[in-house]
Amino acid sequence: MMHPKKPISDFFVPGTRAHLVGIGGVSMCPLAEVLRDKGLVIQGSDVSESAAVAHLRSLKIPVAIGHNADNLGDCDLVIRTAAVHDGNPEIAGAIARGIPVYERAQAWGAIMRHYPNALCISGTHGKTTTTSMCTHIFMAAQADPTVMIGGKLPLLGSGYRVGQGDTIILESCEYCNSFLSFFPTVAVVLNVEADHLDFFKDLRDIQHSFRSFAELVPPAGHVIVNADNDGAMEAMAGLERPVLTFGLDRPADVTAADLREEEGRPVFDILVRGEAYAHAALQVYGRHNVLNALAAASAAYVLGIPGEAVAEGLAGFTGAGRRFEHKGTFHGAEIYDDYAHHPDELHALLTTARGLGFRRLIVAFQPHTYSRTAKLFDRFAEELRLADVVVLAEIYAAREQNTLGISSADLCKEVPGSVYCSTLDKTAEAIRRLALPGDLILTVGAGDIYRAGEKLLSTKGE
Repeated sequence: MMHPKKPISDFFVPGTRAHLVGIGGVSMCPLAEVLRDKGLVIQGSDVSESAAVAHLRSLKIPVAIGHNADNLGDCDLVIRTAAVHDGNPEIAGAIARGIPVYERAQAWGAIMRHYPNALCISGTHGKTTTTSMCTHIFMAAQADPTVMIGGKLPLLGSGYRVGQGDTIILESCEYCNSFLSFFPTVAVVLNVEADHLDFFKDLRDIQHSFRSFAELVPPAGHVIVNADNDGAMEAMAGLERPVLTFGLDRPADVTAADLREEEGRPVFDILVRGEAYAHAALQVYGRHNVLNALAAASAAYVLGIPGEAVAEGLAGFTGAGRRFEHKGTFHGAEIYDDYAHHPDELHALLTTARGLGFRRLIVAFQPHTYSRTAKLFDRFAEELRLADVVVLAEIYAAREQNTLGISSADLCKEVPGSVYCSTLDKTAEAIRRLALPGDLILTVGAGDIYRAGEKLLSTKGE
């Protein structure tokens, strides 16, 4: 990899031509718009047509389908995601021509340096939901934030917004140490667990990465940590930064009092060091979302947001796209979709779903990446047994090749009564055969498993 000598911020001047590889991605698409608004001339490429690509073209941003060095044209710099490697034809072409190549995270890092408040939400899971909650809170406070979320938020109609306020809110991913290119003034650490083991060596390596992320916070900033999560607390031990903790099970600075459920949804008071700060009546389910709300409230507190805005923002949050998202009804069964792709996320999702009173819990799960499936195999099998019926779609490859020789069929052998499906069409057909009135059907995974549920709903009248 060629390391550019100039900081990427030097290119953020009107007229500069930037080529974005993977421009249709969840954080590349908003990046394209933000840079375009700064006067840069934006172009890009992606592997396939998509709604994001169509949207960018509607803004007169040219997008090529497929990766080819000829797509570079006369660009001044190239920006790529961490998943795009040096062997990509456009990256190789740029290196050969001496065109500087930067990571997406470097671009966002340069952008956030212009904001007095840079609120960065990190963790191995829960980032999208917590970032979305923060967005609702800061919008309720009329803070006019700039936002970048790794999923679609109904409030915004997309996964981002460009505001005029002094705060930028970003979902901050640890994969390939991307968040180490950021400049947080407030860093939230939701949890630190073993994940992305195709890049990190082990949990200790992951903890080191999160520790380095927290150390990016200036002395006058704030680090917010989940007191209930061992991995996070170990990673932050002895940190020489102001630390605010939140939690339910262990002593913490920010806690929930009078926690109860109303129509299955959590209602509680948020206390900061024993003093009442805000009331929360969530519209989303589960104990894990209580923790997410406490994290979001903690961030709001340190940035001076009034408790009334916290209450209003949390009450208005009904979920982010692909986070326990209701898709429709099929033959009396309710179909929901969720992005869960780590065993901890599966556990939170399935334990919450089991408590909702449905006749049966049917889970159509698509593992995400061969490396994650192999290294967390036993935990996936354990969590999937929480469902009444499991349909296993084939592993979603994402950025990987199957050098491990692993398949969802291997998981199927460890989950009694489960069904293996080699294609999404077969997955949809299996769900069709299983669905009965009163069932809760979950399509789960970070790949394209949601298409199975959508296919079912598109044919429900047949």
